[in-house]
Amino acid sequence: MSTPMFLTLADDSWQRVHYALIVAAGGLSLGRKVTIFAGGRSVLAFAKDWSALQDVRSDSELAAQGVAGFSELREAVMELGADVMTCETGLKLASLSPADLMDGVSVAGIVSFLELAGDNSILAL
Repeated sequence: MSTPMFLTLADDSWQRVHYALIVAAGGLSLGRKVTIFAGGRSVLAFAKDWSALQDVRSDSELAAQGVAGFSELREAVMELGADVMTCETGLKLASLSPADLMDGVSVAGIVSFLELAGDNSILAL
């Protein structure tokens, strides 16, 4: 079995989150277990309405360029079985509640994420 992948996000940059979703989808497509921890305002990426991220590019613009859109990547990552965790503190910073999150996203603290990651490497994107 391959090594699990642990990704952590910290800010509300659309570009960083889009790239993290690409990395996660790639890992999942190779059969790796992927866990994403969204801290700080990066929790906005997993809200039902993610338009509050900074410097958002529209999915239609990306599609015209032949690039997977944000919505498509988020759905694929969830459907492929990624474990997505959002930070309790980050939700407060972003003025969100757990009800604002997309289905399948859990709320946890950084200690829970670090405990889950154990001695595995963590990619900070």
